[in-house]
Amino acid sequence: MADISVTIAGIELKNPTMLASGILGQTGQSLLRIIDEGGAGAVVTKSIGLEPKEGHGSPCALELDNSLLNAMGLLKPIGLLNAMGLPNPGIDAFEQELKIALKGNAPIIASVFADTGEKFSVLAAKMEQFGANAVELNLSCPHADKYGLDMGSDPEKVHDIVGQVKDAVKIPVFAKLSPMVPDIGQIALAVQQAGGDGIVAINTIKAMKIEPELGIPVLKNKVGGLSGPAIKPAGVRAVYEIAGKV
Repeated sequence: MADISVTIAGIELKNPTMLASGILGQTGQSLLRIIDEGGAGAVVTKSIGLEPKEGHGSPCALELDNSLLNAMGLLKPIGLLNAMGLPNPGIDAFEQELKIALKGNAPIIASVFADTGEKFSVLAAKMEQFGANAVELNLSCPHADKYGLDMGSDPEKVHDIVGQVKDAVKIPVFAKLSPMVPDIGQIALAVQQAGGDGIVAINTIKAMKIEPELGIPVLKNKVGGLSGPAIKPAGVRAVYEIAGKV
């Protein structure tokens, strides 16, 4: 069997397949199962904040299909639309979940969110203390008010946050960026100049679905983030532009 192991920022992965931070990854058991039964090379936790957060109400996720194919009886999902609102148990309660996940034979990358560099640093330091192999800074959530795009669209803010976190931890620091900015290459450059170890591209794309018969948005939060096959070309474009700058 061919060797498909890879090393990223000094972290050895048996294969290059990761669970991205998203709807899954909030409990240690779910992460452990994805490692042991799914064979993931690494897993990224759901984004965790300083305090417990409930997130948005239901419905908060729905699968999108191709209407034409669906009409022909050939249902083929094209993506997932979600507006979870960053629900999480808070950093202190998450310690036990992380300990369970660390029993698996794969690196754990801890995703965190905050609204200041100081808070990001506190979260990153705790994740390092808990045993995480790396930390991911969620700077790009499209449906969480002050957390995400407000910070991730500004190169100066991104540089400041990444720099503060790098000063606070010794484990690798990755920044998760959004494609919904005028120049993602400039944001990536700010990450590199601040000492970041890697860039995660991309987060979901801001989107919504309206029920025609009722004339109302389907998601409780109205606007969510689109993921899945539908956004792969946007991801490829983002990676191309990032690679041209860093």
